[in-house]
Amino acid sequence: MALVSIIIPCWNAERWLARTLESALAQTWPETEVIVVDDGSVDGSAAVARGYGSRGVTVATQPNRGASAARNHGLRLARGQYLQFLDADDLLAPDKISRQMEAAARAGPDAALCARWSRFTESPADADHTPQILCRDGKPVEWLAAKLGGNAMMHPGAWLISRSLAERAGPWDESLTLDDDGEYFGRVVLASSRVLLCEGAVSFYRSGLPGSLSGAKSDAAWASAYRSLELTAARLQASEDSPRTRSACATAFQQYIYDAYPRAPGCRRSAAVHVARLGGTDLRPAGGARFRLAGRLLGWRLAKRLSAILR
Repeated sequence: MALVSIIIPCWNAERWLARTLESALAQTWPETEVIVVDDGSVDGSAAVARGYGSRGVTVATQPNRGASAARNHGLRLARGQYLQFLDADDLLAPDKISRQMEAAARAGPDAALCARWSRFTESPADADHTPQILCRDGKPVEWLAAKLGGNAMMHPGAWLISRSLAERAGPWDESLTLDDDGEYFGRVVLASSRVLLCEGAVSFYRSGLPGSLSGAKSDAAWASAYRSLELTAARLQASEDSPRTRSACATAFQQYIYDAYPRAPGCRRSAAVHVARLGGTDLRPAGGARFRLAGRLLGWRLAKRLSAILR
């Protein structure tokens, strides 16, 4: 029976880590190991993790170097034939890994296995079960084009991948902060034979937290998001340069322009060059009725500035 390594990067997650570890230890798949890599936390995260040492949890520490570096550290420690990345505030349903390992037995190690997932803030009982558009089977290029063209995400905990597939994809890019997971799993998908949705497998993504990295929009964060997109788009087009991939990439770059404005002017200019090179897009900025009205009267840039002021 294959061993599954559950790798948990942790930075200042004392408030949530115990519940995350309980969900990892509650997995019905009988062969698992749990590895926590504390990334220089200044709260009690490391102490919480060490409190689970008697239940077999391995705890490693490192100076603060970012989530990708912590995941790579965990990879070096992991002994499993399959890998489950789990952020320190997210949760797994008890049979999540079992259902995916059952699928792996049929599909083989080259498939990238995904689960259905839901957003929550405090408790899975309050989770938003709106279907996520990337929770689907698909060929690698088709799936990644849908991700870029639909401005969609798949959180790390939804995946289960073989070690051999991870080795083909390469390590996490430690130069990235925001959207490091999007860039990493884009490589995993392109290295896979297919993406396979495992029905019944469920994970939970904690969102809406104040001060979260995904909510941090510093210039460095926007630069990381742009670099992640640029790398992923280049790899997608290298795999298939076609109208559908060019359209998906152009749409993703235009979405970045809308989302980043008025920050990251250099990255936005570079994104605009990509949009033109790829043939353009008819994507328009999303917003409510008042934003759309203001956009028609004043232009989307001024409408966005006004919306920020009103918020």
